[in-house]
Parts: sequence; C-alpha cells; structure tokens
Amino acid sequence: MSELTLTVMRLGFLAVLWLFVIVAVQVIRSDLFGTRVTQRGAARRGGQEPRGAQRQAAPPQPQRRQESGRGGNNRQRRGAPTKLVVSEGTLTGTTVALQGQTITLGRAHDSTIVLDDDYASSRHARIYPDRDGQWIVEDLGSTNGTYLDRTRLTTPTPIPLGAPIRIGKTVIELRK
Repeated sequence: MSELTLTVMRLGFLAVLWLFVIVAVQVIRSDLFGTRVTQRGAARRGGQEPRGAQRQAAPPQPQRRQESGRGGNNRQRRGAPTKLVVSEGTLTGTTVALQGQTITLGRAHDSTIVLDDDYASSRHARIYPDRDGQWIVEDLGSTNGTYLDRTRLTTPTPIPLGAPIRIGKTVIELRK
C-alpha cells in the first residue's frame, strides 16, 4: 500500500474514533442531566394550569341525528368520566377535561400531559374515546410499559371509571 492510502486510512479511523467519543459524551450527559421539560401551559395562560398540563381544543364533532326516544338530548351518557386526574407523581393534581380528543402521555414536548419521569418514554401512551363513548388506553410501544390496575397493557383496553393507569411513578385516573 502507498503511504498516502495509509495516511488517509489513519485519518478516517481517527475521525470515526472522535465521532464515537462525542456521541458517548452526549449520551452520558443526557443520562446525568435528563431531557429539558418546559412549562408550556403556564406562560400562555397566565399560570392558571399546573406544570405539564395542556388542553387542546376539541375537534369539531359531526352532527348526529336525533334518535326518537332520547328527546333530542345530546349529552354524554350517564356515569361517563368528564376529566382525567393525575393522582400520583410530579404532576399530582393536574386535571384535563375530557372533550372527545385524544390525550397523549409521555416525555415529548408536544404531549398533552408531559411526564417528567425517568420511566416514561417520549411517546408512552394515549387515551382516546371509542364510538360508544368509552375511553381506551393504549401503550405506544414504551420501554417500561403502561399498567392499568396492576396489569401491563399489550392491546388497547377500555378504562373503568377510577381505575389507576400507571406510567412509571405517575398514576392517572378517569373521574366524573
């Protein structure tokens, strides 16, 4: 081999080695200091909501035909949950009104409820209504799992009223 080829190979190897060192330092830094969680709701609403809570406008609902026998009453079914409450964890006391929209949970900044929890994934789980008005929880392929009343979720599962949903150290419940 020529001297030029050996020099180019040595420089390439040195560049790859430094790239590895830089990536390793970034990983160690993020493990030590974690990801930055910003307060989104407080600055926009004058500090009215707890940290990490965000309410999204409900998407426009299609007009439903009035069925005979209901008297034109378009309210939610009786006993249906109206809010999502964080009962344990760093966001204890946070409440999100259930208005028919999908609620996302995780460490990502665009989640409905941003979890500052080492055991939560960026896109950890979602809670959404089905056609019957029942709320469903679904794990989005998280590393540490989502638990509904001590059972690890593997498929989208209906949420009973008051049943604890555990994501790391955070516990969430549906309430009236």
